[in-house]
Amino acid sequence: MKKFRLFFALLLAFALVAAACGSDDDDDGGDVAAEEEAPAEEEAPAEEEAPAEEEAPAEEEAPAEEEEEMVEEEEAAEEEAPAEVASALVSLEDECATYGDLAAPEGFTANLVTDIGKVDDGTFNQFAFEGLEAAVECFGIDNTSFIETVSEADYAANIATSLTSDPNVVVTVGFLITSDTEAAAIANPDVDFVGVDQFLPEYPDNMAGVLFNEDESGYIAGALAASLSQSGVVGVVAGREDVPPVVKFVNGYTVGAESVNPDIRVLSIYNESFNDPAKGASDANQFIGEGADVIFGAGGPTGSGGVKAAAEAGVWGIGVDQDEYFTTFSGGTAPGSEFLASSAVKRVDLAVLRLIAASIEDSFPGGILAGTAANDLITYADFHDADISADVAAVVEAARVGLADGSITTGVCGIDGLFVGEGSACD
Repeated sequence: MKKFRLFFALLLAFALVAAACGSDDDDDGGDVAAEEEAPAEEEAPAEEEAPAEEEAPAEEEAPAEEEEEMVEEEEAAEEEAPAEVASALVSLEDECATYGDLAAPEGFTANLVTDIGKVDDGTFNQFAFEGLEAAVECFGIDNTSFIETVSEADYAANIATSLTSDPNVVVTVGFLITSDTEAAAIANPDVDFVGVDQFLPEYPDNMAGVLFNEDESGYIAGALAASLSQSGVVGVVAGREDVPPVVKFVNGYTVGAESVNPDIRVLSIYNESFNDPAKGASDANQFIGEGADVIFGAGGPTGSGGVKAAAEAGVWGIGVDQDEYFTTFSGGTAPGSEFLASSAVKRVDLAVLRLIAASIEDSFPGGILAGTAANDLITYADFHDADISADVAAVVEAARVGLADGSITTGVCGIDGLFVGEGSACD
């Protein structure tokens, strides 16, 4: 077994987690010049006064109008630039291209077992499935299957069912399925296991835990929220408090918001279920009643319910895990899509693709694959239909860049999500 020593966990957490900074600005507009009317033709004296020559100054003003239009166009281009940066995610197609002609051997099989939820639920279950699908297409994998978990009691049985097809790789999703994935990996040393959001003090050689610095992701969302907020109150609808990634989201969001506005009030609530959109909507409406004008959803479909309710009420929403513009808001066709500011993205799909590629290459790494802003596994989604100013976009991009280059740290422990120095596992 490969030991993931606590010392290394601490070092990784301190090196890769993220914490505070921001700035904000504003947009500009432009004017349209009016045209003059020509004098009436009936007035002969006007012809003797050579009206064409008198109108010459208007021709001299034309270059000034053109120059003004050019300035306005340049300003508009500068305002749009940050949005273009925001949408510059590493695509699965581009990632696939980096592997050249790598192809899965005949009979290679890759399977997936979801956390509670479905492969089209708009959260990390779907993202993991999309990573699997991308690997199937990229590497020519012939055999694949997935199982959607309905209850926590089904985790072990679902993994066992997946193993009956003699797979080369099994991807399991979610913190709560960790112990069952570990047990299966120990019992099946010839199968590579990818555990999304799964931490262990020590891993079997054939199990990789995909862990993300959700505090970095939450930080970016918090910086965006505080930059958009007019009330000085923002909220986060979260999932279960006993799930470290959720705690990292909430605490990172708080730090990110405070980096922009030290006096901001951050409302937060944890929920017992990730699968209760109605409860998430109720939480969001309660926060809105308390003055919140931005709602971040960090709890699967429960959080998405909060984001959707906020956006439909004309309040800013920020999605999580993947770009909720295409899931929760159906590509912009659902009500309120113009109020989805962005989504705090964890590139589960990219991580799954990379680890399946490693299995095909026979270089599968047991232990942790850390998802950070530095390796493109933590980022944010495009602003799409949202009217986000260039200055707000610049704050968001500065947060991402600062997290990526290490100039910003969140002060959040990468193991349990608590603040370092306040009883965290990193103390």
